[in-house]
Amino acid sequence: MPVITFKYQDLKDLGINIKKDELIDTLPMMSSDIEDFDDEEIKVEFFPNRPDNLSVEGVARSFKGFIGQEIGLPNYEVTPSGEFVVVDEQVAKIRPYIAFAKIEGVDFKGDKLKYIMDFQENLHWVIGRDRKKVAIGIHNADVVNAPYKYIATAKDENEFIPLEKSSTMTPYEILTKHEKGVDYAHLIEDFDKYPLILDKDNQILSMPPIINGELTKLKEDTANIIVDVTGTDEKAVNQTLNIICSSFAEVGGKIKSMEVRYVDKSIVSPDLSPQIKNVHVDVTNKLIGGTDLNAEEIHKLLLKTRFDAEIINENELKVFIPSYRIDILHEVDIVENIAVQYRINNVVAKLPNVNTVAHENDWIKSENTIREVMIGLGFQEIMSLMLTNEKAHYTNMLQKEEDHVQVSRPITIDRTMIRTSLINSLMEFLEDNKHEDLPQKIFEIGDVLYLDESKENKVRTSKKLAGLICHSTANFTEIKSVVTSTVSNLGYSMEISDSENPSFISGRASDLKGDSKNSSIRGFFGEISPEVISNFNLEYPVIAFEIEFIS
Repeated sequence: MPVITFKYQDLKDLGINIKKDELIDTLPMMSSDIEDFDDEEIKVEFFPNRPDNLSVEGVARSFKGFIGQEIGLPNYEVTPSGEFVVVDEQVAKIRPYIAFAKIEGVDFKGDKLKYIMDFQENLHWVIGRDRKKVAIGIHNADVVNAPYKYIATAKDENEFIPLEKSSTMTPYEILTKHEKGVDYAHLIEDFDKYPLILDKDNQILSMPPIINGELTKLKEDTANIIVDVTGTDEKAVNQTLNIICSSFAEVGGKIKSMEVRYVDKSIVSPDLSPQIKNVHVDVTNKLIGGTDLNAEEIHKLLLKTRFDAEIINENELKVFIPSYRIDILHEVDIVENIAVQYRINNVVAKLPNVNTVAHENDWIKSENTIREVMIGLGFQEIMSLMLTNEKAHYTNMLQKEEDHVQVSRPITIDRTMIRTSLINSLMEFLEDNKHEDLPQKIFEIGDVLYLDESKENKVRTSKKLAGLICHSTANFTEIKSVVTSTVSNLGYSMEISDSENPSFISGRASDLKGDSKNSSIRGFFGEISPEVISNFNLEYPVIAFEIEFIS
């Protein structure tokens, strides 16, 4: 999870005068964990659903509400700058959306410049999917002139000096020679042209999502800035800009809006208008449990969470949610914030008023049988997370990327989606344990998730079993024998056919299907492709199978 570091003095400078011990005791009640602290600094880990708390200004804002020092919706004034950016229609194929804002009267003295850089990178991880979805640029506004242009340029045109360099480079040279360019080239290298942001005089501010220009580098004496946010998701782009602008406004930054002119529309950013949702008293008490809050009490708690609220009647309130609170998607999210302000430790535990006789879940019985069969065949069980990432799940396995469930605000870049297969998790386990003796025989029983429009929640959970064997002479005959024994011991018939699964060696893989009295199975097995083995940094042959249970 994102960790931010700040000094106790920073909170004092922001108007919070609190003893260190009290601060340490209070912060965990605000959905955070204390990673480390000493006499001067504290490291705090905030949950990824609260990117607004990834700056010391955001922490101070939330903390003031929690202790009742400042309550209600923060009011940030936004005045027009009269400036605009023109978006070239050719850039739509690469990174189609951009949001701009100007902020005057900023202060980067002392540690503040480092803080904003850390804040920017944390937002890249939490919202931006390591810059794929959203990328942020912060520039010295006093060295460039409006209006601005967001264009797509050829690979060898528009040379500029990238950040921390002393000589000019073409966009293509940046992608192939600059350390940041090499790290993030995969985001745009498949396109014929690359995005650039230029000013009126064709001075280059940045090459999003790769690198800013040295021209607009921030310094301690920088007083006015331009913030650009580009990306592939318009909503995420604007939400990110709102979070950044709100953070600067907390320390006196004056927000100036800018117009973004697309070919077919014009948008003014940032828009810091509050979101409006309703919350119900009975729903609140039911979801929290152990409370008997009334509308007045809920109103006071909502003000402490830095929302505004109006009581409509004794069972309903209208809630005004600040633009930087991008985690509020449903009434349940509002109730969660009420519970945090009420303080979870104050909720009285109660036994449910239900009389039932428990019995073991049918799948758990089946799972235990599967486990016994696999252990009997000499396999060792592992348990991995359902979360994985597109590179490991698709690219490394030579699979074509399909529609899948994505994590809205991933904790880390290697946990951005929910798996549809178990194989890559097993391969990663082998990679982490390649120092162990061979042969290695591992299996996993786990859930996967598919998108399914026919379901109420648009997803379908499926149960799978997968196994891997790694040693110097692993081959198709061995894995076929394992699969045959497994399927037979579980009471299924089995039919096999040739497989075209790209993760396996052509001609050395099979698809399978089978039936029993109550359910059916489908899956595949074979010898893993040498390219896949290399992608996971393994050195010996790997054979694998995966079986899906269909009720």
